[in-house]
Amino acid sequence: MQNRPIHWYITAPQDCPYVEGREMQTVLVDPTVSLEDPHYGQLLAQGFRRSGTFVYRHQCASCHACIPVRIPVDAFRPDRSQRRCLRRNADLAVQIVKDPDLDEHMHLLQRYLDARHPGGGMEDTTHADYVGMLSDRNCGVLPLEFRRGPRLLAVAVTDRTPRALSAMYTFFDPDVPERSLGTLAILHQIQEARRQELAHLYLGYWIRGSGKMGYKTRFQPVEGRISGTWRRLPRN
Repeated sequence: MQNRPIHWYITAPQDCPYVEGREMQTVLVDPTVSLEDPHYGQLLAQGFRRSGTFVYRHQCASCHACIPVRIPVDAFRPDRSQRRCLRRNADLAVQIVKDPDLDEHMHLLQRYLDARHPGGGMEDTTHADYVGMLSDRNCGVLPLEFRRGPRLLAVAVTDRTPRALSAMYTFFDPDVPERSLGTLAILHQIQEARRQELAHLYLGYWIRGSGKMGYKTRFQPVEGRISGTWRRLPRN
């Protein structure tokens, strides 16, 4: 995949943050290697994911609960609730920003983490960590901003490969839950993938029965990679 071989690493077993009583191991691509867009896209199709500067895949010996999921954007049709979400947020301006105000983003990110994920492991995210999220070392990165007038309400950090977009990380104003900004971000990422004539939007991992991840199968049709094959998943 590169002019020089890629080294792969695997973490030691650790307590799984998703399924109680199980252990998790993760395969990591050498973080010093810069992947070109097509190669990163190939890894996405094989179930890998990016988190900041790391490209990884969960690979646990006795558990296959984490299922990579993606939306075939041409087949997607919003349901009634999703159409309401779009109408409710018709007053927002959405745009890709090449040079975002990092201080403004960091302020919103910290408010989001404090309100929605206290103690979740990201509360100490630094300015440098966030710059890593926006790094184009492995792919093109499209930060989508959602604003009402000058007020920043949400950011969807989105990776781009030649055939797909990937929803890397989304954060939003926790004081306006009625806007369903997480859902809105995915709907706009689907629209952007369709506009760019890309095949899929990747949403990361889904675990059957997980309340925190259940929203991913509400975007129908959605596909999961099971035993090396992408197949349609039912609504959770």
